[in-house]
Amino acid sequence: MKLTELANPTRFLTLAGRLLPWLAGATVLTLAAGLTQGMLAPDDYQQGATVKIMFVHVPNAWLAMFVWGVMSIASLGTLVWRHPLADVAAKTAAPIGAAFTFLALVTGSLWGRPMWGTYWEWDARLTSMLVLFLMYLGLIALWRAVEDPTRAARAAAVLTLVGAINLPIIKFSVDWWNTLHQPASVVRMGGSTLDKAFLIPLLVTAVGFSLLFLTLHLAAMRNEILRRRVRSLQMLQASRAEAA
Repeated sequence: MKLTELANPTRFLTLAGRLLPWLAGATVLTLAAGLTQGMLAPDDYQQGATVKIMFVHVPNAWLAMFVWGVMSIASLGTLVWRHPLADVAAKTAAPIGAAFTFLALVTGSLWGRPMWGTYWEWDARLTSMLVLFLMYLGLIALWRAVEDPTRAARAAAVLTLVGAINLPIIKFSVDWWNTLHQPASVVRMGGSTLDKAFLIPLLVTAVGFSLLFLTLHLAAMRNEILRRRVRSLQMLQASRAEAA
């Protein structure tokens, strides 16, 4: 099947239905392996056992930004290429991205309390992540507030692309300003500074959470397509009843 053929909602539903059981199984196995490795990892000589929060916090923080990037690409598909599934992809990704961002904020606060002596500090990284969470909530509210799906899709696409400006701010905030967060330690010039005992479980859990996003996103897209079909049928029946 060619990628262009996935623009057909029926073909997309068929492919998603076939992939979802395999993706769900791979998600469970990968997350179980990564989190088990993380729990068995040694305590850090400075942070002790609290360092293990990293195996949940870091993948969620990465995915919080990644999902907005996915939505930005989908928004271009809505505004530029008029792809029939672009708005579906963006709309269904927003609640998932909001959940990842919320988990990143919560686990970051729990990690910050023993390390920094406070659950929250208004530094650049924390504030920009909070702004990202609020933007997710704003997009979800926008889709629900505008009844016309076409208008809602275009307005949400514009807001998503404008909000993408926040992604480099989050990424480079530790380099541009004085923050409590340490500089990049996994993806950086010269290689990772993390020991393999921490790096390998972190990468495995990152793959697991990424598979979780893909699984949830495909399932949500299927549900949204079916919901829109039901809505179209209801509107058609209503118009026929009025004509009669």
